[in-house]
Amino acid sequence: MVWQTSPALTATLMVMTVAAALVPPATAWAGKRIVDGVVARRAHDTMVWVSVELGLVAAQTLIQRALALVTQILGLRLSIDVNIAILEKAVGLPLPAFEDSEFYDKMTRARREASTRPLQLVRESFGLVQGMVTLAGYAALLLRFSPWVVLVLLAATIPATAAEMHASKLTFQLRNRRSQEWRKLVYLEHVLANDEHAKEVKLFMLGPPLLGRYRDLAGRLFQDDRTVAVRRAAGQLLSLIATVAFYGAYLVMALAAARGHISIGNLTLYVVAFRQGQQAFQSIVGSIGSIYEQNLYMSNLFDFLDSRPSSAPSRPPAETVAAQGAPGLAFDRVSFRYPGKADWAIRDVSLVIPRGTSLALVGDNGAGKTTLVKLLTGLYEPTEGRVLLDGREIASWDESTLRSRLGVVFQDFNQYQLSARDNVGLGSVDHLDDDERIARASEEGGAAEVIAALPHGLQTSLGHWFKDGMELSGGQWQKIALARAFMRQEADILVLDEPTASLDADSEHHVFERFRALARGRTTIVISHRFPTVRMADRIVVLNHGRIVEQGTHDELVAARGRYAHMFELQASGYR
Repeated sequence: MVWQTSPALTATLMVMTVAAALVPPATAWAGKRIVDGVVARRAHDTMVWVSVELGLVAAQTLIQRALALVTQILGLRLSIDVNIAILEKAVGLPLPAFEDSEFYDKMTRARREASTRPLQLVRESFGLVQGMVTLAGYAALLLRFSPWVVLVLLAATIPATAAEMHASKLTFQLRNRRSQEWRKLVYLEHVLANDEHAKEVKLFMLGPPLLGRYRDLAGRLFQDDRTVAVRRAAGQLLSLIATVAFYGAYLVMALAAARGHISIGNLTLYVVAFRQGQQAFQSIVGSIGSIYEQNLYMSNLFDFLDSRPSSAPSRPPAETVAAQGAPGLAFDRVSFRYPGKADWAIRDVSLVIPRGTSLALVGDNGAGKTTLVKLLTGLYEPTEGRVLLDGREIASWDESTLRSRLGVVFQDFNQYQLSARDNVGLGSVDHLDDDERIARASEEGGAAEVIAALPHGLQTSLGHWFKDGMELSGGQWQKIALARAFMRQEADILVLDEPTASLDADSEHHVFERFRALARGRTTIVISHRFPTVRMADRIVVLNHGRIVEQGTHDELVAARGRYAHMFELQASGYR
């Protein structure tokens, strides 16, 4: 991944890492020659080796600064690439994946680590290479004194490193196990400190009880973190073994110098080599432990990138066959159950919607109306049965071709904190720069007056997340959403899910007058609780508990005196 991010920077980092690793042993050797020159009273040699050491120290400083810069740039680029990989995966996921809590936890863990772990992993990996080369240089110097010293150097730091790796594993397992609790903590923070929830939080005085839940949950997480921190600190006490080993070796070397077995210069060299070598080895083992820890966390990333949501349908993909049968939409004994739910959201629905006709879906909340729309738009695949478009299963259609045929406004439409141009133009991303189409869609959706009143017209930023943004009312946002749907002039299937819930009666009338004009020759599906809207449809389907209980025209259903007639009478009585 690092090499793919930037081959040039990676190669530069490798070369500089080896250079930086060779300088410390060379500096230790220069220090020995300085001491030898002083003891032998050779002024010229002393001056030369002082100059050499100065050059080496200056080179080390420059190389380390350059290493830090290149590593940071490479790590930052890698973090962006990793985040892009996560978002590419997320964009390609089916809608049910976002409703699968286990899979959502995987994505949350991957996103949580993506901004920091890659950079840390790059630093530790190249730090490991640098430490190994440096250690090899010091070991070569110490072998002249005693191979046993090299063995003590290597063995003394292992206990503390093993304890650190164990603590890293405990930390990783703890964080993964607490994904649900961590997401709940973030959610409570979002509710308490976000404008979206501020009105209800203040009106219903939700601050104290929700803050209490946040405090309790954060306290439990803190207890776990503290336990792991104490274990990590206890393991770090084992580093005293390395300190004792150093002073033991120091004593042996000092006694050898006192007895005249080695020179003062060699004593200086061996002490520096042992101390710095021990630090280099600690750095190596520490890097290995850190790489082990980073790798555990990066495994979350690769687990997410390689995984498939458990909610993905297990049924075999539909075969791509030539269109057959009447053009239009058809539900063939369709049933659907949400992942992890026992109840059926849709059960044994068979329905034909001929091309160019209008259909209204009516029913209580939770009757399955929006689920039916998500099935016919391909956002869900049926658990049982088939959904057909022009005689072919929805699943067999090319996704971009299918999407281009649909113009949809959901009840919970998005409010993009972007410009008004983007909020309308995103309805057809291929026409974001088509001013004529944007103006036409704004007019047809009823948003032209809203946009005209904005201080900078289409260039005005909507919402208040960013500077100079203009917040809109619910009805104004809904007009923008309708305009976004009308951007798809080529769409031959229009779906409006409660499209006028936030509009006043006058605006609703104008929207549906435009909608009727635009709907000529197109298949239209409307979900609404307002019967003046519903009665415009060619056919009305009444859903109850996921099943079709009635269908027909407005007059036919009223005459049948069934469920539809009862709902119509209840609403009509409110206007008498």
